[in-house]
Amino acid sequence: MLQNFKAISLSYKKAPLDIRELIALDESSCRLFLQTLKGFIQASDILVLSTCNRTEVYYNSDNDYSQEIVKLLGITKGIENISQYFDYFTILSGHDDAVQHLFDVSMGLESQVVGDMQISNQVKTAYQWSADNETAGPFLHRLMHTIFFTNKRVVQETSFRDGAASTSYAAIELIEELTADIADPSILVVGLGEIGADVCRNLKDLGFKNVKISNRTKAKAQALAEECHMEILPFEEIVPGMKEADVIISSIARETPFFTKEMVKRLNILTYKFFIDLSVPRSVESDLESIPGVLVYNIDAIQNKASEALQRRINSVPKVKEIVAESIDQFNDWSKEMMVSPTIHRLKSALETIRQEEIARYVKKLGPKETKLVDSITKSMMQKIIKLPVLQLKAACKRGEAETLIDLLNDLFNLENQPVSEDQKTE
Repeated sequence: MLQNFKAISLSYKKAPLDIRELIALDESSCRLFLQTLKGFIQASDILVLSTCNRTEVYYNSDNDYSQEIVKLLGITKGIENISQYFDYFTILSGHDDAVQHLFDVSMGLESQVVGDMQISNQVKTAYQWSADNETAGPFLHRLMHTIFFTNKRVVQETSFRDGAASTSYAAIELIEELTADIADPSILVVGLGEIGADVCRNLKDLGFKNVKISNRTKAKAQALAEECHMEILPFEEIVPGMKEADVIISSIARETPFFTKEMVKRLNILTYKFFIDLSVPRSVESDLESIPGVLVYNIDAIQNKASEALQRRINSVPKVKEIVAESIDQFNDWSKEMMVSPTIHRLKSALETIRQEEIARYVKKLGPKETKLVDSITKSMMQKIIKLPVLQLKAACKRGEAETLIDLLNDLFNLENQPVSEDQKTE
């Protein structure tokens, strides 16, 4: 099952925000979905990744479960007619395509803001959930650690991670445009998850002084306030806080909008008020714009900004792709070698059986020293005998010609009847 990796992806490239937010999974939903998949599909490895820009499932199986996965996703989200959204999904049924896609996503090559630094942490979190739910086998473990190593190379060898050209930074650039004519604009950041916290750090780095932050968990707000030297607005005082703010940035994780038309229309707005919604599902009702003076920007409206950092990342893309290609080649070599691993272990076992049987015929005639010497000599001979077939097998793997050699060895040594342990199969 090592060459049957597949993926199903719903991303910003094909699905608009209203579809993505309908299907997006929070942490508890991701964990529940992993358990659901584990019980209903025959797969040795399962990874579920859900961010503001994508919801994806990766799995290792002989069968194509794309239709079943979408239906199970509908059950998890309580969507009865989810099949109507099937065309928004991209199906990657080819092993190489799925591996390439996971590498590209993990590096930030597929991000809406190219090189987005948050995606690598989101992939690590998704992998941790797979490990916690025992849906990560040897293949996925090796694949993910190869991806993490590749990410380190990208950081060390390119400018792809330089600067702060992430979704949060794109939001900051939008704020700069919107408030260009406002002296010392008042900014309120509500929701201090990863993106919200990054927004605060970027605001601090760019010199914004009049910033208040608010979060349901006071401890998180306190820690970030100390780090960024910002004022905390108690969560229960958000409405008066909105009245003072020129810009409200929302990064609240919840299923329904927090900022509603009913809430905002009571503010008696006299000047422009900008809402920037970084949440999926959306936490700001889109019809807020029917209120005079209110403008709403959702995550799809935050376009890539032609900043110097972003341009450096774009210029680094060819080198990043080169590093990814090298890593995939190395991973594929390992993956192919794993296909012949059972044959190698059966061959070693067959030769060891012959060695032990022959030693047993003569050991009674030998003393302890002679027995030890014979054992050492025969072990050394066996290792030298098996060395060439093993090297040839591994070389044949890289050429894609291993099957013929496996069949030949099976016939020569009757390896099909030679047992191999589960540990040997996955070494």
